[in-house]
Amino acid sequence: MNRPLPKPETRSFDRFSALAIAVVLALLGYFGWRYFDGRQTPATVDMPASVATDAPPGEPAAPVAAADAALSEPPAIENPVEALDSADAQAAPVALPVLGDSDAVVTERLSQLISRKNVLTFLQLDGFVRRAVATVDNLARSQASTTRWPVVPTPQRFSTLKGPDGVERIHPDNSRRYAPFVTMVEAVNTEQAVALYRQLYPLFQQSYEELGFPGRYFNDRLVQVLDHLIATPVPAGSLAVTLVEVKGSVTSLRPWVRYELADPALESMSAGRKMLMRMGPAQQRRLQAKLSEIRLLVAKP
Repeated sequence: MNRPLPKPETRSFDRFSALAIAVVLALLGYFGWRYFDGRQTPATVDMPASVATDAPPGEPAAPVAAADAALSEPPAIENPVEALDSADAQAAPVALPVLGDSDAVVTERLSQLISRKNVLTFLQLDGFVRRAVATVDNLARSQASTTRWPVVPTPQRFSTLKGPDGVERIHPDNSRRYAPFVTMVEAVNTEQAVALYRQLYPLFQQSYEELGFPGRYFNDRLVQVLDHLIATPVPAGSLAVTLVEVKGSVTSLRPWVRYELADPALESMSAGRKMLMRMGPAQQRRLQAKLSEIRLLVAKP
């Protein structure tokens, strides 16, 4: 039986730079903002059953398999946060807010960490912890609800280019949309982020259980999703895409949201893997390198 987690209000965190880990989680969410800016195609993924995540950020999503989960013994914790190396022993403590009242503190600490300009440019701050947890859980699944992302959408629309062979591919310039965010995420100190994640863990755990996984350990799920994303194959070049035909007399006002990958094997991959691959090989490698850094620090050695 897993030991009870400390109550959120009894824990403490660094008053000057808390929630760096939230920025890293936002990195994961950024991959899954929208498949071609709005479309998620169902696919088969070797991961646990999904939960519904269309509820408002402040409300727990209705679990699909909550009844079955309640009848089974929770799995043993594989990556306890207590075992993670932490550099926060000298941090000035303040009371950790309860999950439902954490938005103001999240906004303040994120602004101190990455500047208010970056906070307002990249992040969705209402219910941020819940958004981050739901997004992490969904990235290894076939679909990821756009109502729960912790980040704002990328600027400009998805673009394609048709070559001399008549094949339509993702435009090479498309990856530039992600460059500012990738650069910002690379600048986040990974060790500091993981130390703060350890201190804030009760909030993430509470949110994960509210999502429909009582007794399940969020850090184990985080490690599982990180492994899944790190193993995403890097395409050799721009990927071929096809525009899904919509029958009817009404003209589509946003045709760019109807693209899917032409290769069925790639199209059947998880939402998170497709997000990585569509960003272009260079951006994908940069982000996978950051994810590997995080994985080394959040997983049990």
